[in-house]
Amino acid sequence: MPTAIAVTSADMALPPQDERTLPAVVLRDVDRRPLEQALADMQTLVEHHGHVIVVCSQAAPNAVRRRLYTLRSLMETDRIALFQPDLPPLGLAVLARQLRQLASCDISPGVLASAGRLLVHYIHAGALLNSVARLDRVPVGLKSHAKSWVPGSQFGVLAHPEPQLVRITPEAELPGPEFGTWMLVAKGQLQSDWVTGTLAPSWKVQGLRETPLPAESPGWWGTGKLIEFCSYLPDLSVLYQLVTSVRRTRCHWCGIDVIGDRCVFCSATPPVHDGPPLNQLENRTAVG
Repeated sequence: MPTAIAVTSADMALPPQDERTLPAVVLRDVDRRPLEQALADMQTLVEHHGHVIVVCSQAAPNAVRRRLYTLRSLMETDRIALFQPDLPPLGLAVLARQLRQLASCDISPGVLASAGRLLVHYIHAGALLNSVARLDRVPVGLKSHAKSWVPGSQFGVLAHPEPQLVRITPEAELPGPEFGTWMLVAKGQLQSDWVTGTLAPSWKVQGLRETPLPAESPGWWGTGKLIEFCSYLPDLSVLYQLVTSVRRTRCHWCGIDVIGDRCVFCSATPPVHDGPPLNQLENRTAVG
């Protein structure tokens, strides 16, 4: 069976991007169910799939994250990877779907788990906000804080790959990707066409889709009056090329193939090799 890609809530399991995208495993109420039941379910998941990659938002409740670490510790296994990249909820859901796409290919569990840290560099995630007064995950200057109290003010915020913040004016711009992407948009309690009518054309997106706003987004952005957006690589062949073009090594601890500087399953560092580090390989990889 293919490696399981798990998420901690149903709204993080986006609809399939293509016919090969595997379904996500939703760990519903993992922090609220009895520990014995959650442990039994995780053991069944590992036995059925061999390896499980859990994609969890840093905005998830602490109880959820503690429970995940507890389950992995109790099982004493190197077959569960807990992946928590610093992405807004919508961007994280997109990344989880990309891993679900790749899980259908002939990619080993260790390389697939490592791929998340590579693909995150090709995601542009941000939001249109009515206020940045409670935004603490992106650097905000005092001037922007002051302007956020002006009625009618709106702000375009890019959280990843490089934090950027602009007050929305006719000339406002946010730096976008230098390669072809699609854009996913999730509307909260804010009425505006700036994302779809201005930002998307300026980024020259090749396709645009809408999806419900993840439940964790208002907490991540500090307001429910927002429109979250994410541009990403949708094509499985491009994702596959990116991942398979990076040199892989064998983890000296658990024995699986990995890419990058650390095994995502057991956290061991691969033996040092003479090739260039992962970040240099990323810079050399051309994306069409």
